[in-house]
Amino acid sequence: MKSSLLVLLLGLPLAASAASTYSLKLLTPETALKAAQAAMKKCRDGGFQVTVAIVDRMGVTQVLLRDRYAGPHTVDMARAKAYTAMSFRTDTTALAEATQAGRPQSGVRHLPGVAAVGGGLMIEAGGALLGAIGVSGAPGGKEDDACASAGIAAIRDDIEF
Repeated sequence: MKSSLLVLLLGLPLAASAASTYSLKLLTPETALKAAQAAMKKCRDGGFQVTVAIVDRMGVTQVLLRDRYAGPHTVDMARAKAYTAMSFRTDTTALAEATQAGRPQSGVRHLPGVAAVGGGLMIEAGGALLGAIGVSGAPGGKEDDACASAGIAAIRDDIEF
């Protein structure tokens, strides 16, 4: 009994060290730029001047594109939408619904940098969260979501693994 316990205890550090690091997938700047450009094109084609932000899986801004006539507020809002989608691992339209006044999660809306409005989508592939895209400046969250979806669609083949 003592010898099997000793073997078990000696084997624990080896098992623990095997799981102490892992690999992850990250968006390249080129892929993030491609997504942002496609989202902006979709909005332009609809007659909307927007800002598009891409954040990486840690919430750090990787790409930010502001169209020439997009309002100054759209820069902060696009980034906040992307950050919120990545941070809460949910699309911001769903978060907007879940955090309505009187709901248990309503306090989330008061956290710094959170934008619980449509226009922020997660960028996922192979079951992994790679980052998020935020669009601001179209007439509403539904249109911002459509542009963000076009950005993700433009890189879908590039990010599938």
